Amino acid sequence: MIPLSRPVIGEEEIEAALGVLRSGFLASGANVAAFESEFADYVETDDCIAVGSGTAALHVGMLGLGIGPGDEVIVPSFTFAASANTVALTGATPVFADVEDEYYCVTADLIEPLITDKTAAIMVVHLYGHPAPMVEIMALADKHGLAVVEDAAQAHGAMIDGKPVGSFGHFGAFSFYPTKNMTTGEGGMISTSDAQFARTCRLLRSQGMEERYVHEIVGLNERMTEIEAAIGRVQLRRLPAWTETRIANANRITEALSESVMTPKTAPGATHVFHQYTIRSTKREAIMAAMQAAEIGFGIYYPGGTHVQAPYRQAAHASMPVTERVSAEVLSIPTRPDLAEAEIELIVQTVVGAVT
Repeated sequence: MIPLSRPVIGEEEIEAALGVLRSGFLASGANVAAFESEFADYVETDDCIAVGSGTAALHVGMLGLGIGPGDEVIVPSFTFAASANTVALTGATPVFADVEDEYYCVTADLIEPLITDKTAAIMVVHLYGHPAPMVEIMALADKHGLAVVEDAAQAHGAMIDGKPVGSFGHFGAFSFYPTKNMTTGEGGMISTSDAQFARTCRLLRSQGMEERYVHEIVGLNERMTEIEAAIGRVQLRRLPAWTETRIANANRITEALSESVMTPKTAPGATHVFHQYTIRSTKREAIMAAMQAAEIGFGIYYPGGTHVQAPYRQAAHASMPVTERVSAEVLSIPTRPDLAEAEIELIVQTVVGAVT
């Protein structure tokens, strides 16, 4: 079996976790602080706040911005439901936007017609590891006085003209779930260069406390553990090499498949980190059947869009023809950094054979 994704865990990660276990100090501590500092250097922000998951990073960040009942937040429908869920959990209303059909990201042109006097923020998703057009989106947000949230759960290391995602908006949110380009098992990270916002997020993630038993605000328990942070520090050091390999694998697969299916595109000036290598084809069912027979993993990200999911389907929303069309055609296939040469060849042969 060739899995679509799996964590790459080596002896260094195992030893890092064992070191924490041997220390007897498991709660948030020195490793978490070091991981936050190292990740801030990586994404070129002044600060980072480690939390329990990518969803927690979005949720805590939204609360830190003061988003709540009566507010609207524009969010793409073509993404994982956590993006909209974290808006809804604050009491605000997610307003769904369509995406463009080359890079599957929301754009300023798609966002602007949805802005109302209730709009408080724009959430941008760097889908599949490709950055959204942040320069234009930030200009639009500045024009209307709106906060910008970067959902970078799939985009560790993605860049626009050399500037990392997670450093454009008011905050970025990263996930370290096991299928992501780097993992801590679970876990997430908020990136920001706003010192007051960072302090608020730290209060929110730790029961509203900076000083023990002195509760300044109502908070949550969304702290990252020392074990997670120790693993994350190792994974972060390995991430640049993995990213280079992902890109090389993607380029090789694109060269072999470009005449058979619609392959991923990369915008000028963008660095696509290929969390998912996503093809499109009207023959998706045939490809899936062939891959299943060859024991190759695949995934559909995402069927239908969030606006058709049960919590949101009754709400009024704009027409989303691109989301509806591409969700019927997209298929993600393996491009992991640990793929063997023979596995890449089998993936390519299977896809080509299914459509010819």
